[in-house]
Amino acid sequence: MFTIAKKLNINIVYRKTIFRFGNDIVLIKSTKQKEWQSFGHELEHRLQHVGQQLNMHYLFRDLQEYQARHFAYHFCVPTFMLQQYNDLTVCDVMNLFNVEYGFALKRLEMYERKLLDEGSTICQSIY
Repeated sequence: MFTIAKKLNINIVYRKTIFRFGNDIVLIKSTKQKEWQSFGHELEHRLQHVGQQLNMHYLFRDLQEYQARHFAYHFCVPTFMLQQYNDLTVCDVMNLFNVEYGFALKRLEMYERKLLDEGSTICQSIY
């Protein structure tokens, strides 16, 4: 996390609330897993979003939060790395990528759904 932040010229700061301000990503001191997941979420805001969320229409804010959650799953547990393994369990994902159980479960479900969708597309193109 710190190596990535340094390469992107981002400072990681610890406070009592999580947010992004300029080049700072502010995290709450927590477990390494939770900090990693929060970093992934806030990194999306830093890389892709501009403006102050408090001044945005709630639907646009909800969209940005959805995008940040989605990015965090793919950033913390990259697809190209999942593809290197067969028959992964939630515990495998937790241990390999240092994420919490719920996060690993959701990411594994996303990945398996992607594989099923790709298989369905291949079958449809054959018939």
